Amino acid sequence: MNSFTLTAIGNLARNPELIVKGEHTCVRFCLIGNDYAGRDEEGGEREIATSVWFIAFGAIGEAIVRNVHRGDQLIVEAQVRADHWVDRQGERRRNYSYVVRGFRFGARGRITHEEPAGAAPAAAAAG
Repeated sequence: MNSFTLTAIGNLARNPELIVKGEHTCVRFCLIGNDYAGRDEEGGEREIATSVWFIAFGAIGEAIVRNVHRGDQLIVEAQVRADHWVDRQGERRRNYSYVVRGFRFGARGRITHEEPAGAAPAAAAAG
């Protein structure tokens, strides 16, 4: 059972990072989204940037690392996992992981993507 899932839409902060530990591989990436944060003293709109790190395994991770670059938009469905531990000082710690279960490509970023002549851009991927 997946207690919590979320859908996130954002742009990659940097290129996805492939991590290899023994026989296991995963891909880490950070999405950034801008949200309205009220008005400043002159009446102009303010925005605040929110960044969230995700991790993807298997074919989903491979598709992400192969096909997206910094600035590209992704629409991600992820499972939220709570991580609990006790640190070296005996303090209880908590963190959350966002494990990608599926994604779709959004708008391309400004960075040029090299595509073979006649190739159609990838439309979607899912796990």
